[in-house]
Amino acid sequence: GSSCVCEPGYRMVSGSDGFSVTCEKCPENMSGVTQDGWNCITCPKGLTSKGNCKCPNNEILVERSLDGVLLHEALCIHCNGSEQSFSASDASGSRCVRCEKTFIQVSKSCDCNSPNILTGGLCFLAREGLPPKGVAAVRFAQLGITLTSAWFLKNLQSSAFACWLYSNVTACQALGNMCVMNMNSLSSSSTDACGLFQYIFVSTARIGVTHSIPYWKHNLPWLYYGDQPGLASQVLEKNHFPTSFTFKGADKDVKLKFIAASFDAAGNFLRWQSLEGGTLQLCPDTQTKLNAAYVFGTTYQQSCKISISEILLDFANPVFYDLFLEYNGGNGQQHLWAVPVLNLNLQYNEKFVNQGSNMNNWLLTRRFFLVDALSGRENDFGKSPRVIRIASKITIRIRLAQRGTIYPPLLTVAYTDVLIQNPETQSVMVSFAVTYEMNQSEAQIQTDIALGVLGGLAVLWSLLKTAGWKRRTGSSIIDLQTVFKFLLFYAGDLANVFFIITVGTGIYWLVFFKAQQFVSVLLPLPSQEEDFVTYIACAFSLKALQFLHLLVSQVAIDIFFIDWERPKGKVLKAVEGGGVTKSAAAPVSIWRTYFIANEWNEIQTLRKINPLFQVLAVLFFLEVVGFSNLALMDASSSLTRSSESYVAPWSRILRFGVSAALWVAIAILQVIFFAVIYERFVEDKISQFVDLCCVSNISVFLLSHNCFGHYIHGRSVHGHADTNMEEMNMNLKREAENLCSQRGLLPNTDGQTFQISISRKMRLQYDWIHETLTRKRGPARLLGSSANSFEQSTRAYNAMNKFLSSFIDHVHKEMDYIVKDKLLLERLLGMEFMEPIEKSIFYNDEGHSFSDVLYYGNETTLLIFDILFFSVVDLASQSFVLAAILTYLQQEIFRFIRNTLGQKNLASKTLVDQRFLI
Repeated sequence: GSSCVCEPGYRMVSGSDGFSVTCEKCPENMSGVTQDGWNCITCPKGLTSKGNCKCPNNEILVERSLDGVLLHEALCIHCNGSEQSFSASDASGSRCVRCEKTFIQVSKSCDCNSPNILTGGLCFLAREGLPPKGVAAVRFAQLGITLTSAWFLKNLQSSAFACWLYSNVTACQALGNMCVMNMNSLSSSSTDACGLFQYIFVSTARIGVTHSIPYWKHNLPWLYYGDQPGLASQVLEKNHFPTSFTFKGADKDVKLKFIAASFDAAGNFLRWQSLEGGTLQLCPDTQTKLNAAYVFGTTYQQSCKISISEILLDFANPVFYDLFLEYNGGNGQQHLWAVPVLNLNLQYNEKFVNQGSNMNNWLLTRRFFLVDALSGRENDFGKSPRVIRIASKITIRIRLAQRGTIYPPLLTVAYTDVLIQNPETQSVMVSFAVTYEMNQSEAQIQTDIALGVLGGLAVLWSLLKTAGWKRRTGSSIIDLQTVFKFLLFYAGDLANVFFIITVGTGIYWLVFFKAQQFVSVLLPLPSQEEDFVTYIACAFSLKALQFLHLLVSQVAIDIFFIDWERPKGKVLKAVEGGGVTKSAAAPVSIWRTYFIANEWNEIQTLRKINPLFQVLAVLFFLEVVGFSNLALMDASSSLTRSSESYVAPWSRILRFGVSAALWVAIAILQVIFFAVIYERFVEDKISQFVDLCCVSNISVFLLSHNCFGHYIHGRSVHGHADTNMEEMNMNLKREAENLCSQRGLLPNTDGQTFQISISRKMRLQYDWIHETLTRKRGPARLLGSSANSFEQSTRAYNAMNKFLSSFIDHVHKEMDYIVKDKLLLERLLGMEFMEPIEKSIFYNDEGHSFSDVLYYGNETTLLIFDILFFSVVDLASQSFVLAAILTYLQQEIFRFIRNTLGQKNLASKTLVDQRFLI
């Protein structure tokens, strides 16, 4: 379809490379056209379909005399096949040549008459012991199709006979290639290409072997390693490759020198060729990136979709490869190591044997091809094949043996059968990879041991937490709620276990893989990372459960602001409806309580780090500085990569290790900065809140559990705080000059914050008053509530304030309390040994532990949750930028939820109108 030609019976008058052709009809007495198409000629023995003269077999066509003059009538000259000449026409029918030597040897002529056997253009003497008649069938198992191949029909029997009778190297190679095209599949009852090859292999046991390799007979190609059970593991693991490799120093970036001996389908040796330059890579790419496939330690992956029409054009004739790895011997000479092939499509007695991971069942082979568009042709070689077979997945596996040495490489190939329907629209996905792996069983055992030990410790720690929670709730009964609480505690502790193991694993691989000189560890394969990813998913799920439990607990605490301010004098107050006035105590301003409530509301989501800075800093170091390049599956520890160089695929373990290490490092630096510099020299909002309580003459009484909570003693040492600026400054000056008593709850002490463990009697009294307080929430609907409900709530508020202030002042002897220090073991375990049966217990607190009901006191939980959220998003999307954006969004969403619900709880529990919380 690319040029113009004259129709049969027409000769060419003029033409220019087929673009402009002038034709003329030949006369009836000279209806034939010469072979070159320019002249008409008489054809005495008929015409071909193209209008040329034809001659019978063993005759040649002559159109010109010896001096080149065109004959009026073509001649058909018989080739003399007698003993004196042994000539026959060549394939084109234009010359008499000496006939094929097998004809002469067998019949002493150019004819192969019965009982001699004519096959594939060769003549064989019929005798006993010849290989059986071959089956010219090719099995395409994926499609469930068996075809009679035109190539096999022509060449299979002749190749087998010539190989067996004459030890013809080319014929043996051709027979081996046909076996390879049949996927090296063996059957005990079939006489296909592989059956004939095995017949010859067994029958020639008397001849020698090549290079002392028992599977490589003289004159035969090396196709199999043998089918003995366990042979594959011996081939792949018995001997180490005789050279060592390093990642650093002068020998870094060493390339694996793979070379291949290539053959055509007819068995002719083509050449030795290096795999560099993309010999086995069907996907196009730059030369630099193609050559990067063989840099030791660099995991290489390439995949693309290729059109079937391109494959038919570029791979019309299959090429077969025997792969070797070149190395330098001890004497300085170059040696070759044969690379075994694992054909995933190989069948033994119609069963796939190379599918599993148990190499003892594998059947290793040697020869392979990339594209077979030959065996799927059923008849006419000019037509497209009905089926083609493509090496859709090729993987070279390098396994670490011990320090600096490797096991023999293994090439794994998987073929895809494609039924040709419309080559222009059909396509196939192909891939090429070079992977590096090591036995991960020891690492997995160590991980399982660590998980078992730490998981067991987590159970004990959760039991202690549950026991402490039971003590703090004032209950000793193990009920369903206790079990549920234990599971929540265990979820958080188990999440910490998974987090510690995954972070430790990630940093271990990051340090030991990237920093090693002699190769001692190799990264886990993506399939071997599944357990690691599962651990991260478990850690995130459990930590999310703990985080939600923490959130619910914090927005449900009981809190009350105790106002110590007392009325200053009396005022005259009009009696409603009576028109008279009476003397009453001067009202105490509520604005101080509102102010403290607002300050508490502001510090509810205060953290020890700046979340936005944390996310931006991690993203800066990963994407701008280039720490993300440490997560590539290559041996380089450089933070920069050239745009021209090949970029190895990401390792999920290294991505997690790099990002988690940066998160933890930046968070630690932030905590140190805030604790050492910012909170000391700029502002410490937690300490300032305690100071503000004292200046405002307001204490904070909060219960995080039924019988446990915290107390901030804010009673002013000056007796009152509702005063003017001058008196306030004078009070602060007196306090700075130690001219007044100290702020502590106990005389001559500074302790203002306490952990409190209250008795059941105290809790019942608190609940009774609180029930009255919350029955009618008047101030929350201040403008629309009735006077009775407002007064009722006000009385309840005053009753709670009076009760708690009198409780602090030891007024209620039946509900008294003592102040003591916590034991060291109690601090470490986070629980109290002494049960408050008759008296409540106030434990001195030096570290502002009331922050446990705020974000501030749970920074570790929040940080781990952020790290795991970031990591899960990154592992799912392979994008640090997306992970950073979503992490910041979830931080803001949960901060908003915590603020909103905490504000509502604050208004509900303290009777502070929510409209005043800004």
